[in-house]
Amino acid sequence: MALRPLGRHSTRKRTLSATTGSQSSSAPPDLANLREHYVSTGIDRATLPSEPHILMVKWVEEACRCKEVIEPNAMCLATVGEGGKPSARFVLMKGYDERGVTWYTNYNSRKSQELKAFPHAAITFWWGALHRSVRFEGEVAMVSEEESDTYFNCRPTGSKIGAWVSDQSEPIASREEMTLKAKEVEDAFASEGDNIPRPPHWGGFRLKPSRVEFWEGQPSRLHDRFMYSLASDDADGAGGEDAKAMPWTITRLQP
Repeated sequence: MALRPLGRHSTRKRTLSATTGSQSSSAPPDLANLREHYVSTGIDRATLPSEPHILMVKWVEEACRCKEVIEPNAMCLATVGEGGKPSARFVLMKGYDERGVTWYTNYNSRKSQELKAFPHAAITFWWGALHRSVRFEGEVAMVSEEESDTYFNCRPTGSKIGAWVSDQSEPIASREEMTLKAKEVEDAFASEGDNIPRPPHWGGFRLKPSRVEFWEGQPSRLHDRFMYSLASDDADGAGGEDAKAMPWTITRLQP
C-alpha cells in the first residue's frame, strides 16, 4: 500500500506556477514569513533499531512510495577543497546497504578531485512531503572497477554516451558544441549497440558513515533529531575499515 504524505499546514502563499515557474504576483516573496508548520508522528526512541541502515532502508522505501517526493534518491553531497573551502551539489544515490551510500560520477570532476585529496564528506537527504531528512558524515572511497562496470552496464544508452561526452566541471563554449560531441560519440560506438564500455574516468564512490542523523519535523520547531555515532567516532568523524564491527551510540539532539 502506498504511503500517504503526512499532514501539513502551511502559512505561505504559493505564488509560483508548477508548470511555468513564473510568479503570479509582482510582489516579492516575504521570506521572513515563509515557514511550514509540521505535524507528524515523530520518532520514538523506544522503536529505533540498533543500527542506522535499518531505519534508512525503511525511510528510503517510504520516500520511494510517496508520489509527492521527486527523485527520492537525490542527495546533497558536500566536499572540502583546497584551503578548507566547502562545496556542495546534488547527486543521485545509486546504492545503499550497511556498508554505506554509493553514487557514481566523473572521476575528473571537481567533487572527485576534492574527495581524492580529502576523502571525507557529508550527505543530506530531504523528503519535504514526509517532513523528514537524513544526514551522513564519514570517510569516502572509490568502489571497485567491477562494481562500477556492473552499474554502468545497466544504464540507458543515452546515459552511457553522456559519460563519454561530458568533461564534467570543465567550461564549454555552447550547447551546440556539446551536442556535436554527443553525435561524434554516438557514431564512434554505433557498432557496439548497447554494449558501450565504461569510460576509465567514470565510476563510483561510497561513503562509510561514522555519523547518521535522522530528523522529523514537529510543531513549534521542536523537531525530533536522533544521531547515530560510532563508539570510536571523534572530532574528525572518521569511520574506517572496522566501522561495521563497532557499536552505534544513539543520542537525541535538541532541534
